[in-house]
Amino acid sequence: MYAVIKTGGKQYRVAVGDKLKVESIQADEGDQVTLDNVLMIADGESLEVGTPTLDKTVEAKVLSNGRGKKLRIVKFRRRQNSRTRTGHRQNFTELEITAIGGKGAAKKAKAKKAEPAAPKAAKAEPKAKASGADDLTRISGVGPVIVGKLEAMGITTFQQIADFTAEDITRVDEELNFKGRIERDDWVAQAKQFLNEEA
Repeated sequence: MYAVIKTGGKQYRVAVGDKLKVESIQADEGDQVTLDNVLMIADGESLEVGTPTLDKTVEAKVLSNGRGKKLRIVKFRRRQNSRTRTGHRQNFTELEITAIGGKGAAKKAKAKKAEPAAPKAAKAEPKAKASGADDLTRISGVGPVIVGKLEAMGITTFQQIADFTAEDITRVDEELNFKGRIERDDWVAQAKQFLNEEA
């Protein structure tokens, strides 16, 4: 049995009894820590994959806190008389995995899944309102944003566009800042064509 966990921005494959060094955790030597960012658990043939995490945990014992080997950083710019030398030692926590698959974070996961459901229902309402309208996106150069602007002006059907006069075209052009798009893409002819297809 093994698990894939995420801690300190890195992922590790662990099994019970494994010892590993991870990014520093605020825990004293001998403490038990719970790692609840479990991405996957495999047990023989069965495999559980989180989306993105599972509601299970991995228990570990802190063996030691320390600092890694010193890394030398040298910056050199040729012909600039510029050289800098620095060093860095990364802090780490050494863990021993004691248990895999305990229950945890189940309440948090359910709460997160329940919250996004409300906006989806809210997004479904505009479609219901525009049920009697034509699909204006069939006109070339018209996308969802332009459809929204046209609906705000009360234009929702091909018949309304087919009935545009020269004054209507200039009014819509100026109001929505289309810069001659209606005449350039020939919306009126396209709307008439779609009306003939429906008839």
